Amino acid sequence: MSADRTEIERKFLVAGDGWRKKAARSSRIEQGYLARGRKSTIRVRIKDGKSATLTIKSREPGASRSEFEYRVSLKDAQVMMELCGNSRIEKHRFEVPQGKLTWEIDVFGGRHEGLVIAEVELPREDEAVKLPAWIGEEVTDDPRYRNSSLVDES
Repeated sequence: MSADRTEIERKFLVAGDGWRKKAARSSRIEQGYLARGRKSTIRVRIKDGKSATLTIKSREPGASRSEFEYRVSLKDAQVMMELCGNSRIEKHRFEVPQGKLTWEIDVFGGRHEGLVIAEVELPREDEAVKLPAWIGEEVTDDPRYRNSSLVDES
């Protein structure tokens, strides 16, 4: 994320398992939404049961959004997660380096079992990205594939 708190990220569906051989790291993520408004979301995230963050993210269309992320204690995050009720998702995140960029592959669990989304953060919106063979349809502009939208499903 840049110093001006703007995240530039493109999202794609994943077509195939070719990325698995190149995955460098992985982590288990539990994520809950405390608030989802028309203009922003507030989420709590617990990573590998060891660390936690609270994130406020704007909801404009496109690849660029404002994002403010803060570390919180694991104990506080666990209490906040309870406040999220059913507005939660579980995913296993894999990091796949490619050139100067790192792809994050999210393999969803729970009610979203089978959904696999690739994200890549960019320094600029017009940054050229070489798409790996395992990348499928781009869903950057499709709000159905935002994590905050996935919790809307029953």
